[in-house]
Amino acid sequence: MYAEERQGEILRRARADGRVDVVGLAEGLSVTSETIRRDLTVLERAGVVRRVHGGAIPVERLGFEPPLSTRNAVMTAEKERIAKAALAELPDEGAVIIDAGSTTGRLAEALPLDRELTVVVNAPPLAAALAGRPNLTVVMLGGRVRRRTLATVADGGDQLLGQLHVDVAFLGTNGLSIERGFTTPDPAEGAMKRAMIAATRRTVVLADHTKVGNDYLARFATLGEIDTVITDAELTGEFEQAGLRMVLA
Repeated sequence: MYAEERQGEILRRARADGRVDVVGLAEGLSVTSETIRRDLTVLERAGVVRRVHGGAIPVERLGFEPPLSTRNAVMTAEKERIAKAALAELPDEGAVIIDAGSTTGRLAEALPLDRELTVVVNAPPLAAALAGRPNLTVVMLGGRVRRRTLATVADGGDQLLGQLHVDVAFLGTNGLSIERGFTTPDPAEGAMKRAMIAATRRTVVLADHTKVGNDYLARFATLGEIDTVITDAELTGEFEQAGLRMVLA
């Protein structure tokens, strides 16, 4: 078993059981305890587990949300592929929403230079990066800036969205599951995402495979309320049965 496969299995067990311990993993996966400790260090740096004495706990059990700087540094190849695949969902012209997030941020960076678009964003870094592009009109949603995600929430941004009608919204998510749909740890950020969905004809969620199976505090959409999910791993047919269009990046 390759290291990435083993780490994926450790994460799966952690999410299924709520906790994993080093000794049990070493015995179950036929490797040394030191190998398991290195794997847990990799997973903790990726922001998906928290090390505890003798083992680890998945971050969703702790209500923990890694900062944007941490998320930008992990799963980079997968996020680049997802962002590239999302370019096919752009309209030839018109208006789009790009949500705050590490994967959606890569989509913003990859927007083509030959397309006239209005881009609605809820993250000051995205607005600053796109404002100088001559082919783009940037609309910044106001509100309080969350330090962990650098997303603006509440305080008028959702009210402005109520007056807009855009072609496509590209959203990020912290969790995606059959049971709970699309979730995020912060209710105010969830409310902003719901306002984005209400303001668009079509919603596309960009989510790498580490988001699948996670459930967080605030649900912002059921499976049936999202049109397309672009991810880097094949998902079970249950998602498609719920009406989701799945795109594998």
